[in-house]
Amino acid sequence: MNLQELARDEVRALTPYQSARRIGGQGDVWLNANEFPCATPYQLTQQTLNRYPECQPPMLLAAYAAYAGVRAGQLLVSRGADESIELLIRAFCEPGKDAVLYCPPTYGMYGVSAEAFGVTRRTVLSTQNWQLDLPAIEAALAETTPHVKIVYVCHPNNPTGNLLDHDDLRCLLKMAEGRALVVVDEAYIDFRLDMSTASWLEEWPHLVILRTLSKAFALAGLRCGFTLAHPEIIQLLLKVIAPYPIPVPVADIALQALGSDGLQRVKRNIAEVIDNRDWLQQALSTCSCVDRIFSGEGNWLLVRFQNAERVFKMLGEQGIVVRDQSRQPGLEGCLRITIGTREECERVWQVLSVLKEKR
Repeated sequence: MNLQELARDEVRALTPYQSARRIGGQGDVWLNANEFPCATPYQLTQQTLNRYPECQPPMLLAAYAAYAGVRAGQLLVSRGADESIELLIRAFCEPGKDAVLYCPPTYGMYGVSAEAFGVTRRTVLSTQNWQLDLPAIEAALAETTPHVKIVYVCHPNNPTGNLLDHDDLRCLLKMAEGRALVVVDEAYIDFRLDMSTASWLEEWPHLVILRTLSKAFALAGLRCGFTLAHPEIIQLLLKVIAPYPIPVPVADIALQALGSDGLQRVKRNIAEVIDNRDWLQQALSTCSCVDRIFSGEGNWLLVRFQNAERVFKMLGEQGIVVRDQSRQPGLEGCLRITIGTREECERVWQVLSVLKEKR
């Protein structure tokens, strides 16, 4: 039996998302997955593993609602924000009929998730300064075959690090009204909460916001994310989510992270990341192998090198694993360097500093 022939055509043709762990690499300094560099000290407090968990733990929803400034009825908790990307496609897009739209260079899972479900991928490249190309998006929304049902935008955008212009986001919401959902992926917004769109939910019922505890909360291994949306959208997503999506240990630790002590820890995490990011940006600016350092608002730096392949190899030889973004549109020669500890940032600079004299 040829088992490949039993699989769906879309799955056989699918190129899976190359996550940091899937790509692998050898080293002891992991700066390729935008993780917080230090482990968190949480311990389990619940001993109820013999019971199935609640589908949507009320205490966890209430805690995150307080943090995000929304109502509990506007929230869904899922296995990371990645699961929500797929839930939205499953709930709103018909295979072979509908499309999702996203704006490269950006997070790759929007396209992979659509392709996995047989939904058309439509892309509109970002402008030269990585903002939304609104006329091109409007033209794509006007097409009827296939019909765009979901527009994914990343804010701050991964891997470019920039925030999207709020006026442009409002224009996008207006042009998508009655046509499509606008999904704003705010995985890194904790580093710039003042720029969140969460307060817009009452005004724009077709706005959906994705959040996660993986970044500033330093809980990437927990796999806990949140969807912020109109209650009707939340109820539709609850129809397609798994029966028990949030394991007891996940809800337990996430609730601790959203308590007063946990939120103080998040503030310290953010301050540490920003301090180290500023230090690394200044240090790399002295390296002649660096063409450009792009200012960003997340926990990484996007850097264009004169010879990115050589730099990537040199870092790898010293046990430093970063992410090559050169294949993304407009990012030729670019590497994404997650902000680690100060010692890890110093190791990056020490490797690169030998390539040059100060400019």
